[in-house]
Amino acid sequence: MRKKTVPQVRRPEVRLPGLERYGGGLEPDGDYDSLLLEGLDLVGQNGAGARFLDCALRDCGLDEARLTAARFLDSVLEGVRGVGTDLGEAQLRDVEVVDARLGGVQLHGAVLERVWVRGGKIDYLNLREARLKDVVFEGCVLDEPDFGGAVLERVEFRDCVLAGVDFHRARLKDVDLRTVQRIDIARGVDALAGAVISTAQLLDLAPLFAAQLGVRVEDA
Repeated sequence: MRKKTVPQVRRPEVRLPGLERYGGGLEPDGDYDSLLLEGLDLVGQNGAGARFLDCALRDCGLDEARLTAARFLDSVLEGVRGVGTDLGEAQLRDVEVVDARLGGVQLHGAVLERVWVRGGKIDYLNLREARLKDVVFEGCVLDEPDFGGAVLERVEFRDCVLAGVDFHRARLKDVDLRTVQRIDIARGVDALAGAVISTAQLLDLAPLFAAQLGVRVEDA
């Protein structure tokens, strides 16, 4: 019998044009095209509904920044940091997120397509009811991420840590967890029906699977 392969995730191929340095702030429904936002303090600013096309945000502070329903297209977010950044219902398409340091970031109801998250640490990531397609989390630490009710299709967690992850009511299809360094599932172990795991992970997760099925495990 031919071994079934895991579908390849389509990674973004971001090729930024020559960028013009931008030194201003965020505006609701703002239009940012081919700009470099570097080292800016955007704390508490309101960029709801803004569009970022062919942009690079590097080393910017995003604490409590409001970016609800914002669109990031063919862009790079590198070294961004902040607590309580609100990206609810945002759209990220063909985006690279590199070495981010974020806490309590809100991405509920967001749409992520061809997104590559590399390095960094994100605490309490809220992706409830979000849609993720062709997304890679690589070499990063996700502490208590919430995927409750989210739809994940062709998502790969590569060489990263998933601590206290919540998959409650999530729908997974072709989700690759085989190279996760450490996985700790707080809720939603039944959602793994659409995931691929390694043999070693199966042994680690066996107590959770047994509990889900109501199986008692006792030595004779």
